Amino acid sequence: MRIRQAIIERTGGPEVIGWREVDLNDPGPGEVLLRHEAIGLNFIDTYHRSGLYPIELPGTLGLEAAGTVEAVGEGVSLSVGDRVATFGPNRAAYADAQVAAEASLFKVPDGIPLDVAAAILLKGLTTEMLAERVAPLAPGNWALVHAAAGGVGQLLVQWLAARGVRVIATAGSAEKRQRAVDLGAEVALDTGADDLAHQVREATGGAGVRASYDGVGKATWDASLKATGRRGIVASFGNASGPVSGVNLGSLASAGSLFVTRPTLFDYYREPDERAVGSGKLWSLVERGKLTVEIGQTYPLSEVAQAHRDLEGRKTVGSTILRP
Repeated sequence: MRIRQAIIERTGGPEVIGWREVDLNDPGPGEVLLRHEAIGLNFIDTYHRSGLYPIELPGTLGLEAAGTVEAVGEGVSLSVGDRVATFGPNRAAYADAQVAAEASLFKVPDGIPLDVAAAILLKGLTTEMLAERVAPLAPGNWALVHAAAGGVGQLLVQWLAARGVRVIATAGSAEKRQRAVDLGAEVALDTGADDLAHQVREATGGAGVRASYDGVGKATWDASLKATGRRGIVASFGNASGPVSGVNLGSLASAGSLFVTRPTLFDYYREPDERAVGSGKLWSLVERGKLTVEIGQTYPLSEVAQAHRDLEGRKTVGSTILRP
C-alpha cells in the first residue's frame, strides 16, 4: 500500500515538517495493517519535532491514531474490520496508515467513536496513570491541576472529581477557568498569577494540596512546590513551557518533605495486564458518561504544522484531531 507520511529531516519549528510517499510492507507475524481514520495531536509530538526528546533523523512523527484493521499477519488474534487505537511506541501516526504490532493496539468498544478514541487514548491513559497509579488521592483530598482546559487537564479534572477529590484548576483565561469548573473543579485560578501558590494555600485552609499534577513544566514548577502540602507529591508530566531543570533536592525538604516524580506513560503500560486494566478503566468511564472528551478543533493532516503552532501557542482547547 502506498501512503502519505510526515517526516522531518532536522529538528526545529513546525516548518520542518515535510511529506513523502512510501510503500508499506504487508504485515508480518504479530502485525496488522491499520488504516487511520483519526489522528490525535499531543505535546509529545512537538517535543519530537523540536528535538527536546531526541529521535533518529530523518524521522517520522505522531503516536496516537485510531482506525480499522485492513490486513493481519500470522499469529494475530485481531480480525479485518476490527476498530483499534494506538498511542505508540511507533511514531507513525502522521500518515494515512501504518503497519503496527498487535501488542501496541487497543480494541475500541463499539459504543465509542473512533475520533473520540483518537482524541482520548494517550491523554486518557496518561490521566489514568496519574490519578490511579502515580498519585492516587482519597476522597476529600485537595489536588492542583495545571492547564486544566487542555487535553489531559480536562480529563484529569473529571477523573479526580469522579474519585471524590477536591480540585483546584489553573488556566490562562476566564473562559478556560469556567470550563474547568464546569467539569468538576471547585476552584479555578489564573495560571499566570504572581501569588498562585498563596491562593492555593488560602483555598485549602493553609494546608496546601496533597498532589500537584503539573504538565506545564518550567513556568509552574515553583508554584507547584509552594502549593503542595507536607509530604505531598508533585507529578511533573509535561514541558509545555519548557523542561524543569536543575532541581535542588533541598527545596523538596524545605517545602515539606515533598515527593517528586517525572512519570512516562510507557513505563506504566509495559505489561499486557497493565494495559488491559488501564484501558478498561478508561473505556468504562467514557461509556458511563463519567469522562467526556472535548474535541476543540480538527485539522486536515496536511495542516499539521499549523496545528503544532496553535498547540504551542496555547490557542487550542481540549483535544485536537487530525484527519487523513
